[in-house]
Amino acid sequence: MVPVLLILMGASATLQTDLLSHQKFLLLPPVNFTIKAIGLAQVLLHWDPNPHQEQRHADLVYHVKINAPQEDEYDTKTTESKRVSPLHEGFAASVRTILKRNRLDLASSWVSAELRAPPGSSGTSVMNLTCTTNTVLSSHTHLRPYQVSLRCTWLAGKDAPEDTQYFLYYRFGGWTEECQEYSRDAMNRNTACWFPRTFINSKGFEQLAVHINGSSKHAAIKPFDQLFTPHAIDHVNPPMNVTVEIKNNSLYIQWGKPLSAFPGHCFNYELKICNTKNGCTQTEKLITNKFISKIDDVSTYSIQVRAAVSSPCRMSGSWGKWSQPIYAGKERKPWVEWHLIVLPTAVCFVLLIFSLICRVCRLWTRLFPPVPAPKSNMEDLLVVTEYEKPPNETKTEVVHCVEEVGFEVMENSMF
Repeated sequence: MVPVLLILMGASATLQTDLLSHQKFLLLPPVNFTIKAIGLAQVLLHWDPNPHQEQRHADLVYHVKINAPQEDEYDTKTTESKRVSPLHEGFAASVRTILKRNRLDLASSWVSAELRAPPGSSGTSVMNLTCTTNTVLSSHTHLRPYQVSLRCTWLAGKDAPEDTQYFLYYRFGGWTEECQEYSRDAMNRNTACWFPRTFINSKGFEQLAVHINGSSKHAAIKPFDQLFTPHAIDHVNPPMNVTVEIKNNSLYIQWGKPLSAFPGHCFNYELKICNTKNGCTQTEKLITNKFISKIDDVSTYSIQVRAAVSSPCRMSGSWGKWSQPIYAGKERKPWVEWHLIVLPTAVCFVLLIFSLICRVCRLWTRLFPPVPAPKSNMEDLLVVTEYEKPPNETKTEVVHCVEEVGFEVMENSMF
């Protein structure tokens, strides 16, 4: 077997030598290779066939090698190629001509080109850029019933001056938009952006390009590019119209699909049923929008549902938000029964204490009746002294005073 392979390899080498020697075939590299930025995080690679290259070979192709920012290789028969890539660190690539014949690849030398990184001071570009999308209802329901909102947040560069101001742009396909609604930090710098409605297609497979540049009076702000995959940043809305019904100690749960451009069969669901009495939680992963669960008749249950787009319709993403909890079931509250026992007992005890206090107070009054306060002797002397001047009336006045005192004592002694 080994000798046969050696013979075949020798024959192929001989055939290749004959091809190059007898036909005097020479494989030349492309010419006029250029790299040009044509959009946010998008470049066009273009080259021309070598004018001295024989064109009678229909199986000539070009092998492209991306050198920066991320290495990649591919073949193409055309003389140009579009690539989506962050450009804040520059872009570099090489291309060569290849002849594919009889499983033999003959290649020319490489030609290279480079797109330099944009200017800017190190440490001034934004950091920790994150973006999320969400489906919303469109105001033009007859054209596009659903649209996608976009929200991005970031941090200012660690070496960015205090007067730095950032500006965000996004590109999806052929659409490019600049942000109009910003949120700012304590230094009045833009650190978040909100697009209520965009041209992003939640069903699309294209990458979302986000570009942030900036300006400052003290330094050149370096721009920043980042690519996002729509399915990875899409926050699926919670399912709508969640209903719960109890029949024969069973929960009948049903819900509608989330607000989304995808049809109902494109969703997977996760159901969470929590027993509020003992804290136990039941979680179910479903592909339908209905579920029946057995329950007891003494507990209350909270029900929540969330959704995710399934893989047949789009690459699977993360789970969306939970729906608002719905409570169902009956729960016997022991404190009601305790109230029925404790409340009457407390009332009886208070009445008993009150009656005892009344009895003690009345008995004290009987045992120790109040003693009338005697009139001051000084007042009597003043009265007598005042009326001693007329001798005829003094005796009468004194007797009058004594009568009053005696009346007062008798009056008190009657109770």
